[in-house]
Amino acid sequence: MNETSPTSYRAGYIALIGRPNVGKSTLMNALMGQKIAAVSPRPQTTRQRQLGILTLPEAQLIFMDTPGMHKPVHKLGEYMNQVAEDALKDADVILWLVDASVLPTPEDLRISERLKSINGLPAVLLGLNKIDLLNKDLLTERTDQYQALYSFEQVIPFSATRGDGRDELMQALISRLPVSEALFDPDQITDLYEREIAADLIREAALLHLRDEVPHAIAVRIDEYTERGEEGAYIHATLFVERESHKGIVIGKGGEMLKKIGSSARQEIEAMSGRRVFLELKVKVNPNWRNKPDALRWLGYYRKKDGQ
Repeated sequence: MNETSPTSYRAGYIALIGRPNVGKSTLMNALMGQKIAAVSPRPQTTRQRQLGILTLPEAQLIFMDTPGMHKPVHKLGEYMNQVAEDALKDADVILWLVDASVLPTPEDLRISERLKSINGLPAVLLGLNKIDLLNKDLLTERTDQYQALYSFEQVIPFSATRGDGRDELMQALISRLPVSEALFDPDQITDLYEREIAADLIREAALLHLRDEVPHAIAVRIDEYTERGEEGAYIHATLFVERESHKGIVIGKGGEMLKKIGSSARQEIEAMSGRRVFLELKVKVNPNWRNKPDALRWLGYYRKKDGQ
């Protein structure tokens, strides 16, 4: 480990914000060098704030991965937006990610207006993701279009998947963190327990395998997470859906779809935990759970900082 003067070490919180599906979780996983956040091509894969704690010789970067900010259509969506806004208030630096391969969307404009309405925000940087999908001329055009949304301190083009510009992005973030000693133990990489990450990985598997309106109506509850020594871990989880017809789709003919979801999730959980896992899944119906405050609470969708 390189020697760094205590007076020059930096540490702080970086809020990753943006509309759904712009690559926030993908970027955090890439910068962390390992998968700690669920990722899928589906919007709104991330529903809760998750920390990614990256400790370097010169700095400790605490990434706050947040749900995509969007126009909500149910109480779950309202909760997700509030989680993202809470991160703005806790951040030392804000990194607003956009998809540079497309024009600014109404959701991008909505985020711009929300940021402008909040006083006392820290430095806001613009991260132009997915530049691997653009040529140079189009990148220049997109940069101008997104820069018009807000008064950014810096604009950094990058690709979360291919790696272009990631070093420049890291240096821009580190330079804006406050001088501070490390805020977490150097060995800690996230604030979630394994069982919470496992629930997200099970839902990720469902998002990847299901191809209709069902995924957004799925929630996962871990009913049992038991260590069994050399045998690994036993996990029993329930997938909640809103309709009987959804239950049939998730289970599939002869249980085939649920087996696929379970197999994919088990492999990801084993990779995350470094041990063998026995995973058992079942499916239950809870009508309209996304609009029920009590259901949201027992499924874990509540703002822990409020002590609810």
